[in-house]
Amino acid sequence: MNKFVSIVGARPQFIKAAMISNKIQNVDGIEEIMVHTGQHFDANMSDIFFNQLDISRPEIHHHIHGGNHGEMTGRMLVEIEKTLIEHKPDGVLVYGDTNSTLAGALASSKLHIPIAHVESGLRSFDIHMPEEVNRIVTDRLSDILLCPTDISIHNLECEGFKNLSKRVVKVGDVMQDAALFFASRAVAPAGFKLDPGFILSTVHRAENTDDPERLTSIISALNDIHQTVSPVVLPLHPRTHNAIKKLGLELKVHLIEPVGYLEMIWLLNNCGLVLTDSGGVQKEAFFFGKACVTLRDQTEWVELVNLGVNDIVGADCKKIIESVNHNFGRVVHDTNELYGGGRTSQNIVNELMKWSYE
Repeated sequence: MNKFVSIVGARPQFIKAAMISNKIQNVDGIEEIMVHTGQHFDANMSDIFFNQLDISRPEIHHHIHGGNHGEMTGRMLVEIEKTLIEHKPDGVLVYGDTNSTLAGALASSKLHIPIAHVESGLRSFDIHMPEEVNRIVTDRLSDILLCPTDISIHNLECEGFKNLSKRVVKVGDVMQDAALFFASRAVAPAGFKLDPGFILSTVHRAENTDDPERLTSIISALNDIHQTVSPVVLPLHPRTHNAIKKLGLELKVHLIEPVGYLEMIWLLNNCGLVLTDSGGVQKEAFFFGKACVTLRDQTEWVELVNLGVNDIVGADCKKIIESVNHNFGRVVHDTNELYGGGRTSQNIVNELMKWSYE
């Protein structure tokens, strides 16, 4: 029996883990233990995903959230190390670029437990982003680097990974598997009454919420777009809510509570444009044929920019409004199966099987 520990802590990781766990359950000889760090602790940001996606509750929950990056990561490191010592897995799976990802990779590496990193090789080339630091360190520590795109493999090659004894594999993006799998189960948020064609927005990254000038500019653009282009629907993230309240800003858009994954899929499928600072939502917009305006100064998903379906505008109010006017209502097509066409989860499990028998 080969035993793997999967470490999750944030919404996208729950979804990725759900798809991979589903495939693992169909394979004899592999046991998976899921560890939830607790990074997303609000019921709407955590529990709801396990309920909706029919994932078994994590066997281990560390309930770690809040605090600065160092404090949070340090507390996770301590608890994950204890878990790994107790359960003695043959390998560890980490996902994405959160503090949970970094803590899992550090704990595993120091205990000499092999690491597989789902979503390796992504780079924004902005070292000031906490996520960028997490990605770089996690990739360097990992043994199997499961890359979503050719560009992510190229990034690793430029960093010298060709000269390291690591397996670098293009597997596709597991989030496309999830989008295709759950699309038929999508439901509208409770009480939602807007007609299709609204603009879907999400704002939660610290680079925007913690910068008063950037946040003020984004809110101003959203208010203008809501009045002049189409209703803006904003599931309000707790961090954003607190920042707006602290600054005394007024949001004049259609606010809704944070939504579960199935509601988010419904919103993506029924909107006319996506306006976001999320990494994952940029891709999800593409999966559902929608153009995306990204409220960041750079993106990891360069291939979407190269295709002309993702416009990077930062927090500049004028640029945001201009891009929305240009892109609203566009339909985009995934003609070349850019992210694997829905076969990524099986590709990852195939790699784990190879790994387990080596």
